[in-house]
Amino acid sequence: MSGAATDIAVVGLSCRFPGVHGPEAFWRLLADGKSTVGTFPASRAADAQADLSAHPDAATLGAGSFLDSVDGFDAEFFSVSAAEAAAMDPVQRLGLELAWEAVEDAGVTAAALAGREVDVVVGAAPSGYDQLRKRSGSDRDDHYAALGSSGALIANRISSLFDVRGMSLCADSGQSSSLVSLALTCDRIRSGAVDMALAGGVHLIMDPESGTGLANLGALSPEGRCFPFDERAGGFVRGEGGAFVLLKRLDLAVADGDHVYAVVRGWGVRSGGASSRMPDPSPTGQASAVLSALRSADLAFDAVDYVEAHGTGTRLGDPAELAGLREVQAEHGRGRPLTVGSVKANVGHLEPAAGLAGFVKTALCLDRGLLVPQPDFHAPNPAVSDFEKDFEVLRTARPWTGEPGRPRRAGVSSIGMGGTNAHLILEQAPELPAPAPVAAPSAVPWVLSARTEAALRAQAARLKEFVTDGLPSPPAAVGHALATARTTFAHRAVVVAGDRAETLAGLDLLARGETSARAVRGTATEATGPIVFVFPGQGSQWLGMGRQLYAESPVFAASIDACAKALDPWLDWSLLDLVTGAGPAPSLDDGDAVVQPALFAMMVSLARLWQSLGVVPDVVMGHSQGEIAAACTAGALSLEDAARVIALRSRALTALAGHGAMCAVAAPASWVEERLARWPGRLCVAVVNGPASVVVAGDSAAVEEFTALAADDGVRVRRIKVRFASHSPLVERIRDQVLEAGAGTTPRETAVEFHSTVTAGPLDTRRLDAAYWYDNLRSQVRFGEAVEQLMRERGGVFVEVSPHPLLQVAMGEIADTLPVPPPVVSTLSRHDGGLGKVLASLAELHVHGAPVNWKAAFGGARPPRTALPTYPFQRQRYWLTAPAEAAEEAPADGQPGSRAARLDSPAAVLALVCEETAALLRTKGSALTGTDLQARSTETFKALGFDSSLAVELRNRLNAAAGVRLPATVAFSRPTARELALHLHSLLAPQPCDGPEPDPVVAADDLVDRSDDDLYALIDRGYV
Repeated sequence: MSGAATDIAVVGLSCRFPGVHGPEAFWRLLADGKSTVGTFPASRAADAQADLSAHPDAATLGAGSFLDSVDGFDAEFFSVSAAEAAAMDPVQRLGLELAWEAVEDAGVTAAALAGREVDVVVGAAPSGYDQLRKRSGSDRDDHYAALGSSGALIANRISSLFDVRGMSLCADSGQSSSLVSLALTCDRIRSGAVDMALAGGVHLIMDPESGTGLANLGALSPEGRCFPFDERAGGFVRGEGGAFVLLKRLDLAVADGDHVYAVVRGWGVRSGGASSRMPDPSPTGQASAVLSALRSADLAFDAVDYVEAHGTGTRLGDPAELAGLREVQAEHGRGRPLTVGSVKANVGHLEPAAGLAGFVKTALCLDRGLLVPQPDFHAPNPAVSDFEKDFEVLRTARPWTGEPGRPRRAGVSSIGMGGTNAHLILEQAPELPAPAPVAAPSAVPWVLSARTEAALRAQAARLKEFVTDGLPSPPAAVGHALATARTTFAHRAVVVAGDRAETLAGLDLLARGETSARAVRGTATEATGPIVFVFPGQGSQWLGMGRQLYAESPVFAASIDACAKALDPWLDWSLLDLVTGAGPAPSLDDGDAVVQPALFAMMVSLARLWQSLGVVPDVVMGHSQGEIAAACTAGALSLEDAARVIALRSRALTALAGHGAMCAVAAPASWVEERLARWPGRLCVAVVNGPASVVVAGDSAAVEEFTALAADDGVRVRRIKVRFASHSPLVERIRDQVLEAGAGTTPRETAVEFHSTVTAGPLDTRRLDAAYWYDNLRSQVRFGEAVEQLMRERGGVFVEVSPHPLLQVAMGEIADTLPVPPPVVSTLSRHDGGLGKVLASLAELHVHGAPVNWKAAFGGARPPRTALPTYPFQRQRYWLTAPAEAAEEAPADGQPGSRAARLDSPAAVLALVCEETAALLRTKGSALTGTDLQARSTETFKALGFDSSLAVELRNRLNAAAGVRLPATVAFSRPTARELALHLHSLLAPQPCDGPEPDPVVAADDLVDRSDDDLYALIDRGYV
């Protein structure tokens, strides 16, 4: 019986042998015809309490393929306590690691397996660790002793690791255990009991003296090498390590786009019964297993090109195995020599795991289309007559090509000392149509995550090496695999890069524990709170906004097209021409009738892009005109209704041009209101953005007088470049026109919460009628109050949806007053208006735990699966007893806090500030170094080229590097690198607490020469 629904695909592999840490390294060993055989490591002798010096078979017992160490384990990754880790047989630990790596290799996440009926069957045997613990007395009164020594728990621990609910057992049929395990899982898949299974084998040798029985039996090689089928065959050498495979029904693997290493066509497990005396091998029993497998596969033996034999290199074993194969040849009438080989020549005899080692070797040969050489093969075993008539052992590699209708096929045998024989038949994976070529995106995100910060850095280092060695797949394929085929942990990082150099630079930063605008990292929390979309008012516009993104993002472009269609009845100019530059269009300097509809379309379309990337708002909030885009995004207003409101209202505003003025004041609202009493009816507080950020609006002459008064009092104040005074009584003259703009709209109730900056709280969206849109223009903007209430009560993640950040600083100031500041991210900036900037912002959300859809970032394409570096387990020693509680170590260089420990002088802090400033300026094309900036440390950040987004990023980088919490406006109040460094050093030095904090009013002397700095774009332009 064979077919896609009954055949079984090998979709994931893992293996570990001495010096071999995965399938790729194993393949190099095989293809090069190399061996891992050596001697028992001296470093392990003390742990094993082993001294072979006086043993008569010391050389024989000490020879083998031994791992350098077996005491390391990443207990934190596997959620195991130190005491339990010490009690666990290292066989259990190795099994957990290999099972994880096999699932990773298949591109399956742990979450995708959880709760499913997936079998786990493992072939293993005791390593001798339990005996060492008993000898040392460390098992006495040990709560975990029984769990650590139980062989059955190898499979059970793996089932628990992935939360899978299928069969879970450890099989023991002697040396054939792991291949018997694999055959059991194939039976289960073909029967329909499960559609996926993990099969594996592991073997470790704690004390080489445990091989004395095998030596006495004459099974071990006195030469310390294994020579299968060779004239020198005289025994095997023992080996350590293991291998796992993830199996899946072939039709499901093909449908899921899995990489299929090979297909299991048939299998057979048989006993030799009484056909030979134990432990002598039985040719009849072995032939029976092969014949059973051929029947299961519905194949003739002539269709099989190669057999990976049990091939122990023993005097009795090899001739008996070849005799069994001759029995099969005789029954099937095979007419050509059979190529045979044995992986034991490469890695020794892994005993219960030997079958899986041979299986993985064979699957790799089928996958790569190459038959590998047998190491150090001289001449055939003379005990096998006419060897070369029926058999062939390769001395050099040979290409292995399939033919139409006759794919590559191989058999794999494993023979137990007690007579349990297993044989499986593998076939080349079916040829599938090549996926359609996918256009390379302009920026590709590479998503990393790990259980710990150290593992995250190690993951970045592995990926950097992966890139340096030459990518096996396009960057987009690697990015897709990282984002969709790896389990996501709390410690996260993302590199967004457009080319190889940017990728390497980002990975290098992450490996050193650092970040940049396109290489971000963070720690996700379990509950992030609501996703809040914040839409600013006027001021975020810039020439060319949306043009690059329109070309890069079909989602954004489609939304802009829809907005253009909705706005077209109300405009005498083309939104598409303005965005794309394809035709004549008005200037953004032509006033509100152009700017406000254009910004509305940008914000609505950016929100749509966010939603396509999985960032769906729970709450929306707008600042002045931004509330119209917020209502549309929430679904409270249809796109057509919102377009009418924004277009007609902005046209009505032209009647106010030349009437009134506005000014920004860096002072608390209470201070401002007290002084406005001198101008009753002429001035009012128009906007309150934060604790010390207020806008005053009203009569032009009164605004001029107030500005002079505030400046005399030492308060930062300046005029805003606007042509009218919104959010003031002067708006009342266009009341009828604004009401007419909103007439006929039909606001709807929505599931998305609408938090009004008119009422400073949640609002029933059915109230968003014409009267509300007049109040929105006439009333005070209570943005700071609304944001603070939401942040304080519910936390959340705040996304400023705009072509350039205006409110990020204000929201950052409010967030800084809370014990746990919620993340605040922007969307685009005037310096970076492409999809890469959106993905970098998406990365900021992801690393803080917000749900995102990385698949959408790749345009819905599904590139071919690609190999990736495995998880970098952070092992530490667990041996016999749990390690004593070590004193807390100082963080390594590059870890959080490591740089803070070196910031013990003003010069060191200045160097840090200048290094971080230079790193940010490099993102804008600057060639300045940290040393250059130290020489220019009295120049303002504005003069160096900073804008608001860079200022916030500098604050974030300094917080991470120095372990402090600086306010979002630190580059506002400390405008030069020298001033900022002195302030930062004062925070790092111990400070006595002499009294209460000073009043938050900002003195004018601290805010010199920044009138046009984009850092204050919020104050300059963000209120209308």
